[in-house]
Amino acid sequence: QETNNLGYWESTTRSISQMEDVMTEPSEFGINQAFTDFWESMEDVIDNPKDTAARQVMAAKGKALAESFNYMDTQLKLIQGNIGNEINVSTEKVNSILKQIAAINKQILEVEPNGHVPNDLYDARDLLVDELNEYIPVSISMVKSGGLASEVAEGSMKITFKPFDGADDITLVEGKSYANLATVDVNNTAIDGDVDDLATNSFSEFQKINVSALGAPPADALANVANTIEYSQLEPGKGKLLALVDAYGHSGGQGIYPEMLQKLDTLVAQFVDAFNGQHMAGFDLDGNQGVEFFTGTTARDIKVNNDILSDPKKVAASSAAGEEGNNSNIRELSELFSKTNAGLQNGTFQTYYKSLVGELGVKGQEAIRNEHNSGTLHLQIANSRASMSSVSLDEEMTNMITFQQAYNANARMITVVDETLDKIINGMGRVGL
Repeated sequence: QETNNLGYWESTTRSISQMEDVMTEPSEFGINQAFTDFWESMEDVIDNPKDTAARQVMAAKGKALAESFNYMDTQLKLIQGNIGNEINVSTEKVNSILKQIAAINKQILEVEPNGHVPNDLYDARDLLVDELNEYIPVSISMVKSGGLASEVAEGSMKITFKPFDGADDITLVEGKSYANLATVDVNNTAIDGDVDDLATNSFSEFQKINVSALGAPPADALANVANTIEYSQLEPGKGKLLALVDAYGHSGGQGIYPEMLQKLDTLVAQFVDAFNGQHMAGFDLDGNQGVEFFTGTTARDIKVNNDILSDPKKVAASSAAGEEGNNSNIRELSELFSKTNAGLQNGTFQTYYKSLVGELGVKGQEAIRNEHNSGTLHLQIANSRASMSSVSLDEEMTNMITFQQAYNANARMITVVDETLDKIINGMGRVGL
């Protein structure tokens, strides 16, 4: 059980740490600073509404803000894709462990009925079970081999997965037969974290784990499905595989990375809508109605309008046509940064983003704390088990000294007897002869 917990929190800590590396705050180059730089560039336009250079700087800072969102979206999705690949690799690792346990069962079933007790095989199998529990929680039971098996013979091991919702147990290994697992998405295809999904702004989320019939070849893990394990059947906080799924995404956009990406998209959508609405209400230096300042509605596709980048005079600073020195509209745009937004939990653009970073920090601290606690308990339990079943170097050294002294005492006794017999036989004679 502690191996389950440790596997989950180790993987979760790593996933959150990777996200923190991308969303490093406070930073001179993060989104929060990009918001501040963009706002300050608008202040320069307020002071000099006729200055084309100030408008050009504003357009450039807006582009930098948009690119910050683009970069963060791309990097988070690349990491999400890597986690998808790791789900696939971890599933194959589980299959490899199940296959190895079944192979050891086969060897045990061949030798135990002849009276042999293969302790080395038992130890190797126990290590594999420990490793398996890092990925998924399983239960074990022993099945006697029969024949002339010794009373202390363990027999073959049966491994089952117990669904968290109380459904019937799913057998993964029985005797020399084993199942193959396949972690699949909503399209019933193996999760691979394909980066091509970046173009569609989403990944196919985890749906279930297909379990093949016992003894089915690996290629039939998708086609020859005997059982399925749904997300709700995976016990919360147990195993590395579940931690990867919780990071990658499942059940309608839930998960560490999908939720963060969705919140970034919400921030961008609210910001673009509010900013464009106010900008289009103003007029540019040529007296024309303002156009959209930003295009796109997500962190992936937000950009500054190319018309504004090529002609900064199109920045709509004025609230009336033909008034070059009018800065009323740019003031309204500047004040958007201090206004609360109902779509952002009644926060401003920057406070909402800060809350995302703060929430991520809290999750990271929780994961690190739980990983430490699980690691401590795991070590204590491992030491307790080792005290019963492992070899103690101190105890073996004590025994060695005991045996050495006993050997020396026996050798001395034999020497005394040998000397005594020599004296009696060769050194003593009858009187007078």
